[in-house]
Amino acid sequence: MLGNNLPSAREVVDFYKANNVKRMRLHDPNQEALEALRDSGIDLMLSVPNTDLHQLATSADDARQWVENSVSKFYPSVNIKYIAVGNEVNAVDGANRQYAPHVLPTIQNVYRVIRARGLHEIKVSTSIDMTSIKNSYPPSQGSFRDEVRSYFDPIIGYLVLAKAPLFANLYFAYSRSRPGDIPLNYASFTEPSMLVQDGSRGYRNLFDAMLESLHAALDGTSIGPVKVVVSESGWPSAGAEHATEDNARTYQQNLIPRVNRGTPMRPEPVETYLFAMFDENKKVGQETERHFGLFYPNKQNKYPFVFGA
Repeated sequence: MLGNNLPSAREVVDFYKANNVKRMRLHDPNQEALEALRDSGIDLMLSVPNTDLHQLATSADDARQWVENSVSKFYPSVNIKYIAVGNEVNAVDGANRQYAPHVLPTIQNVYRVIRARGLHEIKVSTSIDMTSIKNSYPPSQGSFRDEVRSYFDPIIGYLVLAKAPLFANLYFAYSRSRPGDIPLNYASFTEPSMLVQDGSRGYRNLFDAMLESLHAALDGTSIGPVKVVVSESGWPSAGAEHATEDNARTYQQNLIPRVNRGTPMRPEPVETYLFAMFDENKKVGQETERHFGLFYPNKQNKYPFVFGA
């Protein structure tokens, strides 16, 4: 939504339906978008923005009001499947670390309201990036950084109790890496050989290896089983050397059948959200951030692409 040339919410919902896209992630509870989603049949992952975390963590009344305005007002005509509390909050470093103390209290406050209203089908969790992983090679030895365990372990404990998945944004910033660090074929699902052998399991692509290292890190806490939903993955089409339309098409089109088959450690479909539907010309950060869309804002295909396996 970070653009001044994007289609209206109603147009976007109609565009999803025309392309047979059955799930959507919203990064904030935009009322126009929620209204447009009524009776659309689209499953929704709805996010609590980082900037709202302090308020909802420190006030149960504000959490109740947020649920009333963003969930109860629309559910079940809007099929809200998940609530993602915070996005890419790292307790130790990164731009979002100041929000870390508020993630779990917000999850708990929102979860209590959801349960009190009998909305048991809605799962409440948080969306992380991979910066909290200390070791990812080989994938079976994946582990969390020691300094983030005091932040993550209570969240994992909640997820086990609530039977909720952990959301993870899986990207590899190939366009900003040093040439030769990771082979492009390995990052874009086009490597024919097993580049990484981990015991009896072999890996032809980085996505599988990253996801498996997160599974191993979660298992290594010994807190309990937690499913992972990939809440974002994508590749920019401009803004850096390897950020091209051809590489973006290759990554996105190969990602879909890959996640439908699952990973070597867990060979079952992995619920995965592509980032993003449209380019966003007002998004801050590096130039690549403005070029993750599968489509231009005028809804024209950026490159040949079909949804589905």
